[in-house]
Amino acid sequence: MVLRKKERDVEIPSASLADIAFLLLIFFLVATTIDVDKGLDLVLPPIGSEIEIAKKNITNLLINDAGEILLDNEVVPVEEVDDIIRDKLAENDKLIVSVKTARKTKYEIYIKVLDQLKKAGATRISIAEPEEA
Repeated sequence: MVLRKKERDVEIPSASLADIAFLLLIFFLVATTIDVDKGLDLVLPPIGSEIEIAKKNITNLLINDAGEILLDNEVVPVEEVDDIIRDKLAENDKLIVSVKTARKTKYEIYIKVLDQLKKAGATRISIAEPEEA
């Protein structure tokens, strides 16, 4: 008579599977960096403070409904805002750029203008309330 061995069922041990999954989760949480968008870096004045500013230290920048940029009442292409503001800042280091938009101004044009101001090195930017239509 031939003796047969009993066949064993092959089984993967799953007792420590939860522990391994938990350790992997902890590893990825610790090792992963999250890229946080900084957005617009704005410093706001204290509440209730009123500051008197001389007219020579303010330049007005208006973005109308048609997407035109008026810098001190002169139409200027978006690409030239950087150069013009840089020149004005060289003349007056206390210059404040007052940015005002119309209600229907496209957001992408507004952001392009803010990018041009940042590129020009303008650190004093006043964002005025949009005009009523």
